[in-house]
Amino acid sequence: MAKTKSVFVCQNCGSESPKWVGKCYSCNEWNTLVEETKITGKAAKNSRPGSVLSERTKPIPVSQVSVEDLPRLDTGNNELNRVLGGGLVPGAMVLIGGEPGIGKSTLVLQTALNLPNVKVLYVSGEESPQQIKLRADRVAKTADDNCHVVSEVSVEHILNHIENTNPDVLVIDSVQTLETERIESAPGSVSQIRECTATILRVCKEKNLPVFLIGHITKEGSLAGPKVLEHMVDVVLQFEGDRHHMYRILRSIKNRFGSTNEIGIYEMLGSGLREVSNPSELLLATQQKQMSGVAISAALEGLRPFLIEVQALASTAAYGNPQRSVTGFDLRRLNMLLAVLEKRAGFKLAAKDVFLNIAGGLKVNDPAIDLAVITAVLSSNMDMAVSPDVCMCGEVGLSGEIRPVTRLEQRISEAAKLGFKSIIIPAYTKGVELGKFDIQIVKANKIEEAFKFLFA
Repeated sequence: MAKTKSVFVCQNCGSESPKWVGKCYSCNEWNTLVEETKITGKAAKNSRPGSVLSERTKPIPVSQVSVEDLPRLDTGNNELNRVLGGGLVPGAMVLIGGEPGIGKSTLVLQTALNLPNVKVLYVSGEESPQQIKLRADRVAKTADDNCHVVSEVSVEHILNHIENTNPDVLVIDSVQTLETERIESAPGSVSQIRECTATILRVCKEKNLPVFLIGHITKEGSLAGPKVLEHMVDVVLQFEGDRHHMYRILRSIKNRFGSTNEIGIYEMLGSGLREVSNPSELLLATQQKQMSGVAISAALEGLRPFLIEVQALASTAAYGNPQRSVTGFDLRRLNMLLAVLEKRAGFKLAAKDVFLNIAGGLKVNDPAIDLAVITAVLSSNMDMAVSPDVCMCGEVGLSGEIRPVTRLEQRISEAAKLGFKSIIIPAYTKGVELGKFDIQIVKANKIEEAFKFLFA
């Protein structure tokens, strides 16, 4: 017989406590424990769907496991296919997180409408079918009868819709709105999210049904709900970008079926998300004349090279303390590079305001753009423009040396493809064939050598 008892569950880490306490003993967060009703006993276990299998399973040697021919499903979205590792795996559960208004629902709905000859069940707990139809008319050119929409939050009802519709792809928007009758707590709580996700996971594995889950994120930037949610799903994707800019980046955090180094780049338009196949052409601003404080760097995001524009402004401090402001770059790394410029190269920047911006609203963590950062700062300080036909890549060390970077051949190839005449690279290029590129390659061992080529 099922029994019920009252427990207090931390909404941050999911740990349970028999009584309320102000501070969680597991994660040390304050005021995160919420009272919930927990069902225990054999009846509770037997009531879970999928707990009783149709036939008993037994362990078999891995060599005797039969591998069915389950090809990946083409989503019709090249950027999404790249991030997923070649397409959607049958039975995979994909969790997509991002800030409010970034375009998660637009991305999933646009993908669902563009799936060729695939029946999709789109379950929304936040919008009505009429609202979904308005977005579908905006992002899709023609209506598709293969996409079925329903507004539902009950997991038991969603399972009935799956049995009746028999879809090829399931979309849940969003997992924080789901609730099940077996848990007596509010939707979005740790217990509800864990139980609802586990129920849908069992069904999708039994039916080889791929599932897209849309998840909310907290103010700290992590996915809302227990950390076990990310362990349960097969793929975790982060959809990020600045809402005031047009570019969006789909980044893979976890992928059981592919690499986590791939990213997808989109451009937000009024008609939906547009795939950006060559981001370098969009991230490089077309200028009518040369301007100081601008340098082009061959950056790398995951396995994908592209060229970005680094902008800097160095001016005399109007107040007592000089300002250091960055957009899309690490502030502490900028302070380190400014110290290297002053100590190793002899440029006095201690009394200067320095502002740095990565054009396009991107956030770049590649250390290979260090050389472009100090070049842009020095160009603005001396008011001397860098030739727009020159790009560079290289990590700057504390002694002023230019350290080698990864995937140098891809960076040089991208620069040559976009028509750059020269590229500055680290002097250490062991194992890289430089003679096959149709571009002038300048090797620099110290930052002084790079400055001599740029400003001589």
